[in-house]
Amino acid sequence: MALRLNAVQDAAEAVLGCVCAALQDAGAEVDGQPGCPCRSCVVPGIVAWDSCEDPCGQVPADAAGGQLTVSVLRLYSSTDFPAVDRAPATGTRGKLTCQVPASAAVELLITLLRCAPTVDGNACPPSCEELGEAARILHTDMVVVRNALECCLPSSSDHRRGRVVFIGEGRTVGPEGGCVGLEQRVTVALPGCACPTPEGAP
Repeated sequence: MALRLNAVQDAAEAVLGCVCAALQDAGAEVDGQPGCPCRSCVVPGIVAWDSCEDPCGQVPADAAGGQLTVSVLRLYSSTDFPAVDRAPATGTRGKLTCQVPASAAVELLITLLRCAPTVDGNACPPSCEELGEAARILHTDMVVVRNALECCLPSSSDHRRGRVVFIGEGRTVGPEGGCVGLEQRVTVALPGCACPTPEGAP
């Protein structure tokens, strides 16, 4: 089946909204935990590590620094979600086979960056206390992001079944360039619709 033209963007924005809201809640609940970064967006292609500063040089001054992005890794056919269809059993297409597969899937990458402790003006490394606090924030972020995908994302659609999702691997990234953070993969099923009829077709 064909996809709605905004299906991929809609899924990406839903992921961003769920994760940002969960980070805000965690910031209010856990002492010392930053909320959703003021720089939060859906981005095209490979994620650029543009900002880990606090508070991103933006207003309000108490906004959480860092960067939260959602990007698309791949879009693929998936009759048996989240597995990838393989030709020739299900991967072929033709004039009369537009209706297969029943759904497609998009794999999204969530990247969350925070400030990492660095050497001071005397070239001394960060203290164990500073490293431990950065680790605590990162580990909490990992749980918060996963919980957002588990609890919020499935209900973020008006579809009768909600969103069908598969939560993939999460891993830490950095420290690099003063940033440290996480990457979390999630795959979202994209229900199709009827193929459009070409103009002039009977």
